[in-house]
Amino acid sequence: MSSNNPRRFGVGEALGRSLLPVVIAVVVALGIDWFVPASSYAEKILFDIGINIILAVSLNMVNGLTGQFSIGHAGFMAVGVYASIVVTYYGGYALWGDVGKHAGLAGAGIYFASIVIGGIVAAVAGYVVGLPSLRLRGDYLAIVTLGFGEIIRVLLQATEPVLYPSEMKDVGSFARVFHLGGALGFSHGQSYNTLAWTWTAVAVTLLVAYRLRTSTHGRAFLSVRENEIAAEAIGVSTTRYKVSAFVLAAFFAGVAGALFAHTLGAGTASRPEEFNFMKSFDAVIMVVLGGMGSISGATLAATVLTLMTEALRSVQDYRLISYALLLIVVMIVRPKGLFGTREIWELRQWKRR
Repeated sequence: MSSNNPRRFGVGEALGRSLLPVVIAVVVALGIDWFVPASSYAEKILFDIGINIILAVSLNMVNGLTGQFSIGHAGFMAVGVYASIVVTYYGGYALWGDVGKHAGLAGAGIYFASIVIGGIVAAVAGYVVGLPSLRLRGDYLAIVTLGFGEIIRVLLQATEPVLYPSEMKDVGSFARVFHLGGALGFSHGQSYNTLAWTWTAVAVTLLVAYRLRTSTHGRAFLSVRENEIAAEAIGVSTTRYKVSAFVLAAFFAGVAGALFAHTLGAGTASRPEEFNFMKSFDAVIMVVLGGMGSISGATLAATVLTLMTEALRSVQDYRLISYALLLIVVMIVRPKGLFGTREIWELRQWKRR
């Protein structure tokens, strides 16, 4: 009996260590949601920061950990946006016979399902794109991912108008998926997202990214980034790991899209042009500024650039100039980004060196 006790204690301790960060994250997210006034300017800023952090950290899994260069990340976000809206709008009609927002456990359940499904559909899109294209490298891969993002945007613009409840009886359940509003966007008027949902998703994303980087799979990702030939020589399946990183990054981009789709002020009309090349470029800037491979760097850069965008809203025409100047200054002063490949908690080691 004494020989079995350590094993049981070890499993329980490991389970506790795995669940404790999630529990703390949920409590903190609920606290943020409780103290920040609803429909306030501060709430909008926190929504934007949280969604951008998820976008930047997820893209960092591909561009930072595996050393690839994807510039079509907004396409996966768009997939998550529309998949999530389809679940809450058309799925809500199939379940309850109406398309309005539902409160309580029913609303929380369908929104949680829409977040998960949005992530899964985006991950499937990431696999479809990544499997053939990630055999490419460098500029060729960047061109393919850019093309994918533009294809998604054009396809969404070519969809049929959104169906009203009175029109759904004449259209089959599967055919409704193609009624996404076209260029006018999907107007659904549902705002399920709260700061609790957003910042819980941020915490889960950061936890997964951290655990991934410190795991054996993360070491394999880093070996692909440093030298693909050497990684192949020691038995690392570079294509498989690159596709895995691509799928995981697409999943969290889809989650960010699901959160964005149901955010106050954004979920009322999600338009395809919102997910153009510039949206992908914003995510790339966050990763580059923070440091390729640094989770905390991407988080800090996403926060700073979001606040910077709000501060420059009065001079919106000069935002891109400001971004370009910021990139030039950072590349001169810190060629590897703010943190390079290290994390903020390794600051003491930097000083010692």
